[in-house]
Amino acid sequence: MWCHDIGREQAANKPLLKTVFQVMMRLFSPRKTTLLFVIRDKTKTPLEVLEPVLREDIQKIWDSVPKPPAHKQTPLSEFFNVEVTALSSYEEKEEQFKEQVMLLRQRFFNSIAPGGLAGDRRAVVPASGFPFSTQHIWKVIRENKDLDLPAHKVMVATVRCEEIANENLAKLASDEDWLELEEAVQSGPVLGFGKKISSILDKYFSDYDTEAVYFDESVRTTKRQHLESKSLDLVYPAYQAMLGHLRAKALNMFKEQLEQALKIGEAFAGAVRDCMETSLAEFDHGCVDATVQQATWDSLKTREKLRRDIDNHAASVRATKLSEISAQFEKRLSEALSEPVASLLDAGSRDTWPSIRKIFIRETDSAISGFSSSISGFEIDEKTANKMVENLKEYARSVVEKKAREEAGQVLIRMKERFSSVFSQDSDSMPRVWTGKENIRAITKDARSRSLKLLAVMAALCLEETTDKSEEKTDKIESVLSSALLDNGDGSSAIQERSVSAIVSPLASSTWEEVSPSDTLITPVQCKSIWRQFKTETEYTVGQAIATQESIISWCAVCAFSVGKSPVGTAGHCKHISAWRSLWHSSIINQVSSHCHGHSKEAC
Repeated sequence: MWCHDIGREQAANKPLLKTVFQVMMRLFSPRKTTLLFVIRDKTKTPLEVLEPVLREDIQKIWDSVPKPPAHKQTPLSEFFNVEVTALSSYEEKEEQFKEQVMLLRQRFFNSIAPGGLAGDRRAVVPASGFPFSTQHIWKVIRENKDLDLPAHKVMVATVRCEEIANENLAKLASDEDWLELEEAVQSGPVLGFGKKISSILDKYFSDYDTEAVYFDESVRTTKRQHLESKSLDLVYPAYQAMLGHLRAKALNMFKEQLEQALKIGEAFAGAVRDCMETSLAEFDHGCVDATVQQATWDSLKTREKLRRDIDNHAASVRATKLSEISAQFEKRLSEALSEPVASLLDAGSRDTWPSIRKIFIRETDSAISGFSSSISGFEIDEKTANKMVENLKEYARSVVEKKAREEAGQVLIRMKERFSSVFSQDSDSMPRVWTGKENIRAITKDARSRSLKLLAVMAALCLEETTDKSEEKTDKIESVLSSALLDNGDGSSAIQERSVSAIVSPLASSTWEEVSPSDTLITPVQCKSIWRQFKTETEYTVGQAIATQESIISWCAVCAFSVGKSPVGTAGHCKHISAWRSLWHSSIINQVSSHCHGHSKEAC
């Protein structure tokens, strides 16, 4: 046996050795028969290592052989004398091989010598009894069909058909047409792939049939099946590569067709179905062209993978398109709500939140209507569609809330601007001129009251309520602020000190009554702090107005006395006016002068 076949089942002829053991026990009584195992092309592995492995396999075979009752406990050594020798490789060590063969030959020449290959001579039959012994052996063989050796033609057919099959397989592996086709299919799909492969295979299968036609049919058929199996194993990777190209081509076709269909405005779900059907049909057509006649391969697994790839791409495009649609309507909502909400909050009137809610509902309903129409072509299930609509509503609300919080963050600036506008301008939006007749305290209270209205409006988000409820909520907040800040905030310091508890108590909280924390834009505590800063930063304006008014009143008396001595427009009149300019602040004198010029002494 070949050295590399040690330990193998068929290559080491283990079944044959098993048959030998069975035959020997049936035909002969125990006697020493030498079993010589010659190992060919011995490797660098020492014989001392190889021999135990071989002996172990032999012992296992002996133990597994069914034995007659008389020999159930008979050891292997009673029947056989096992010997192992090895020969070097003829190709690599020719001289050494010949020397080893010559020594082995001598052992056969001297087989009956003591210790020779003939082994035990106890059962040797004399020449005169040889015919009878032979007849007896042949009778046993004929009566035991399992001991019958295969017919000679079967043995010849087995060897020769296997040689023919191996020769044709080698020719196929080196065939130029096959090698060109194998190389071509690595870089892309090959038109007529199946026919070309089938033609090449058919050529070598036909050659086999021609050469093996006269050998035993069963052996010939078996060896042809082996040739077909090995040949198909050889070309199968090329077939798989071809299917891979067809799958990639079909997938790219789907992507391109879907993109074009969406560009011209086709409904998404319908476009996906049509493009998928076309792509799968193209793949199936390519698989028919790639079919190898001699094989029973199918493209089902590759087709399923293509289907999954198509589904994954469609899902990705679907998600992208839906995201784009959502972003489009979110942008539209942001543009439609941001500026109007900011403008209404800046106005800070009683109907601010009802107006914001009206705009919110109008723009949200409009966006939802357009959004629902835009996604109808995606054939989304009702649950998912409802969730997307809810997300759009939540976004619209977040736009309003974000803008409201931005404006609430600048409420102090807005309050000071409103105070300045009301305090410094009359009912005709003209700059006030303090003539001494104005009630500065009343004007201050009105300006602060309007500023407080703005603070009350921006204190809480009133989006979900009806018009009446939102107005009621704003009125309640304004009432709390007014009673805590305005009613007790414009008196003297003594009054303020007596009313500390009144100021602190309603605002010593982080939430408003009937307002959830999530809807709170400015807490009561923050309102109190903002109001204090607001009063501090507007006191100067009020003080300046009071000082200006008091100066005007005082100097009007002087004007009546001094100007009364000099007619208006005379040098004396102008001299008195110039004296005032040099003695008093220009801003006050300008107001006095503008008031006194052109008036009579009594009017001044």
